[in-house]
Amino acid sequence: MTDASRGAGLEDRGAMLDSRVIHDGRVVHLSIDRVRFPDGSEGELELIRHPGASAVLPVRSAPGSADPEVLLVRQYRYAAGGYIYEVPAGLPQEGETWAECAARELEEEAGVVAGRLDYLTRLHTTPGFTNEVIHLYVAFDLKPGRIAWDDDEFLAVETFRLSEVLGMAASGRITDGKTLVTILFAARFLLSQDPSPEA
Repeated sequence: MTDASRGAGLEDRGAMLDSRVIHDGRVVHLSIDRVRFPDGSEGELELIRHPGASAVLPVRSAPGSADPEVLLVRQYRYAAGGYIYEVPAGLPQEGETWAECAARELEEEAGVVAGRLDYLTRLHTTPGFTNEVIHLYVAFDLKPGRIAWDDDEFLAVETFRLSEVLGMAASGRITDGKTLVTILFAARFLLSQDPSPEA
């Protein structure tokens, strides 16, 4: 059997047989799982379980603008080695929907409230070792809100034209995965005259 055909005709999902918790932190929950793979074989995998998150691209211009203004946050990320550009994002609070999470994070991080919030898509961030899924949105009809940064958040809110942001993505100035997907998805399917993707 070649690598290209491995998995063809097998069941879609494996099964967890056992799980051993290694670390249970505020955000990261690391376990070693004994799993049955789709071909019936068994093995151990390290898995980081994550509650998921929402992310949102704030658009200051009216829908249909040729080159709309968008907001990004420039945020200090220890793991990235310094400041990087991101869309506002964060974890849900208890009982929140993904849209409510996106709206709250938008106000807390960027200081604006969305009059309209459109769902874009969802993103498996790193499926090789985590079950984290981020739900991506775009926000319109922005009104001033109240910033509420956490003690470990160091941010600045900056305004760009969409064309500038696309250039930053192309040049490598934007490296955050959720931000790249949100910007490119919104630019291709929502903030342009191109037709929406088929369901």
